[in-house]
Amino acid sequence: MKWYREHGYDFLVITDHDKVTRVDGGGMLMIPGEEVTDRLPKKPLHVCAIGLEEAIKPQHGATIVENLQKNVDAVRAAGAIPAINHPNFGWAFGADELLKVERATLLEIASGHPYVNMQGPPSVEEMWDKLLTAGKRIWAIGVDDSHTFKPEDKDPRPPGQAWIVVHADERSAKAILGAIERGDFYASTGVELEDYAVDAKSMTVKVHAKNDARYRIQFIGANGRVLSESAGTSATYAFRGNELYVRAKVIDSNGKCAWMQPRHLRGGKHSDVRTPGKKAWPTNAAGRSG
Repeated sequence: MKWYREHGYDFLVITDHDKVTRVDGGGMLMIPGEEVTDRLPKKPLHVCAIGLEEAIKPQHGATIVENLQKNVDAVRAAGAIPAINHPNFGWAFGADELLKVERATLLEIASGHPYVNMQGPPSVEEMWDKLLTAGKRIWAIGVDDSHTFKPEDKDPRPPGQAWIVVHADERSAKAILGAIERGDFYASTGVELEDYAVDAKSMTVKVHAKNDARYRIQFIGANGRVLSESAGTSATYAFRGNELYVRAKVIDSNGKCAWMQPRHLRGGKHSDVRTPGKKAWPTNAAGRSG
């Protein structure tokens, strides 16, 4: 908590394995969480619970889908938000299994852990597009999965590698959890946005430039196809009317990224489209330590 507070984070969810870790925030908003740690032979199956009061025991299941579903259901029953973690960790499962899991809100597509194979193949981002193309409503998150916080530690899992930035009206657990549930946030490994807006006609992204980096802004649609790409710190995509969904991604010249959540258009009808308007995104960021 001290590390995140000193590095400008506004809130933090600590998700230790199979327990709720509570600490005094010392002026920082702490949201309780847990990493529900289940498995099948040679298949680690981890589901995070964001915003719960009491720890949940792994629910177990005979198959990957049953196992994940039972744990997602237990997280929901506890009043928390379920996040499915690192599918490629141990090459445990993929999009085919994820398509069969219901009521999961979040999918981890960026992690600071060096051994979870986020880039695949297939990458978890590719899995996400497969889910979105099939009509799933699920949001992408970035997490630290950090295990070490002291300079003398040799373990290569430090903090500050990936996070989310939430568009919330106030710095409260209720407001932040509500925004996460409805997808009012973006995930990042270092790219910061100045603004992001969606209306019935278009989607606009403005990047907060820093460190002399250069930027590419992509607008991505069904099956992960890049609909439009431009260089610079600002870009707008005009909806054509036939997109299943559109999401934006920013990549900087050092390989850092930011992922915005998809806006589902349902064949031209603009549903689930919201805009934060002129209000700036508060610099709220959540890390995850496992």
